[in-house]
Amino acid sequence: MARTSETTSAKDATTKKRGKRNADGTKKPGRLKQMLEVYKYTQEVDRSTLPMMLVAVVGAIVVGVLLTLLIFGSPWYGIFMGLAVGVLIAMMILARKAERAAFGRIKGQTGAALAAMQSIRRGWNVEEEPVQIDPRSQKMLFRASGRAGIAIVAEDSSGISMKLLEKERRSIRRVLQHDNVPVHQIVVGDGDGEVPLHKLPSYMQRMKKQLTKQEAAAVSKRLTALHRSLRQQVPKGVDPMRARPNRKAMRGR
Repeated sequence: MARTSETTSAKDATTKKRGKRNADGTKKPGRLKQMLEVYKYTQEVDRSTLPMMLVAVVGAIVVGVLLTLLIFGSPWYGIFMGLAVGVLIAMMILARKAERAAFGRIKGQTGAALAAMQSIRRGWNVEEEPVQIDPRSQKMLFRASGRAGIAIVAEDSSGISMKLLEKERRSIRRVLQHDNVPVHQIVVGDGDGEVPLHKLPSYMQRMKKQLTKQEAAAVSKRLTALHRSLRQQVPKGVDPMRARPNRKAMRGR
């Protein structure tokens, strides 16, 4: 029994050590090191990151000191409270800047819109594969459904992408057979009427909810009828499951 316990403990220790390593055997960086890498990359892309973080910390401390002086007659509470609030705001600024820098890194790549859609934490059911694809140009269309309706997203405003949008819209209407479910056609880009890549998640999250949870679930089930294999439409060497940018590229590593 003692030997069995020792063997089990040794296996557990080995498993824990392996859990701290990547698939290739290299050691995973710690949380602090990861944050430092994110900050370095973000600062390289956007030089305003550090000044804005410092302004947030100093501003929060100044406000905290003034409030505690007026209320308690002592600045010390305000210093500690302001520092805590300031660091929190600075981390929020870093997170927002890092996200924008990551989207800027993958901008223009095939599947960048899908990566942006998949960053939405809740509210939308995002299809993992393209729902429409042009075999020649390899232009792709992505879809998501939720309480705001159905969103079909094109990665540019080319004529081919516009034809794919219209084709998908007609397919959706044919399956749903009624018009009370809104279908949003979104074009990613920087032109008039287009949505910048880094704003796509927030744009979709701000859409007005027009369906109940039950209606949204029913729409999602009906859309499965549109799910088709794209293998025959895709040229050799192109895998629709890989129509997305490298996640490591988004993290700057």
